[in-house]
Amino acid sequence: MNVTASPIDRMSNIYNNSIVRYWQFLFYDLSDPRTRDWFLISSPIPGLSILIGYLYFVLSWGPRNMAHRKPYQLKNTLVVYNFLQILVSTWLFKEGLEVIFFHNYSLTCEGVDFSYKPYPLRVARGVYIYFLAKLTELLDTVFFVLRKKDKQITFLHIYHHTVMPMASWGATKYYPGGHGVFVGIINSFVHIIMYAYYLLAALLSHNLQKRYLWWKKYITTLQMSQFCVTFLHSCQLLFYDCNYPKWSVILVLPNAIFFYFLFSDFYNNAYTSKKENSAVPSIQNSAKANGVAEKVSDEMPNRKGKSD
Repeated sequence: MNVTASPIDRMSNIYNNSIVRYWQFLFYDLSDPRTRDWFLISSPIPGLSILIGYLYFVLSWGPRNMAHRKPYQLKNTLVVYNFLQILVSTWLFKEGLEVIFFHNYSLTCEGVDFSYKPYPLRVARGVYIYFLAKLTELLDTVFFVLRKKDKQITFLHIYHHTVMPMASWGATKYYPGGHGVFVGIINSFVHIIMYAYYLLAALLSHNLQKRYLWWKKYITTLQMSQFCVTFLHSCQLLFYDCNYPKWSVILVLPNAIFFYFLFSDFYNNAYTSKKENSAVPSIQNSAKANGVAEKVSDEMPNRKGKSD
């Protein structure tokens, strides 16, 4: 340290050095050495920048610039996008099933293998692809904005799309594998069904949608079920010890409960209310039911009223 520097300069140097050391400890020393230098993983800044840009676009800039424009149809774009999401989700689900059935994966408590052997590296890459998939799913909301489907951009939708990339980034950087893999497997299966629905919705005419896509409400039921499974699976960490952090339940369990009730509220508003209102013969309630029906028809299960 320069002894001729002023006390303020010396304190500033100490403070800056402390920040650098803490940053290195948090985002380098604690991270998995196999994944720490992968694209978008080495630092949280690129990922956070993407999320900030995403939130600014869908909550401010996008709606303002679309206010006096006609909505884009984007049919071909949606067909390609949903098809690619099905492919990615199917690959992730297939990789997950191989982990469970061919590599002695423990559904009770599975630790992370931090070695450089082929199988652990394969699992780590799978977790990384899962993270990248969560980033691509931000386009769900971008398409809503461009198509002026503002009713679909709910708190549930925004919260889900913001939290999932952050959680999967943390998993890739610190614990790419182990107990959390099962959650990704279940979520990938749900996404296969969900994006298949949206692919068909993009391909079929409105009349054919009513005829063949009657099962959309069951997607929300499936999404709610996944959060129950996630909760029960994560609870096991409280009772069993393996090379996986018990503190992760502090993050997983509250979010599983929160997501469940958000999706349950969406289900009740979108489907139960519609059914109850349509059963009331009065003119006033008939008008209300028509409003709800129009909203639900416009919202197909909210793409997060869809889940993820």
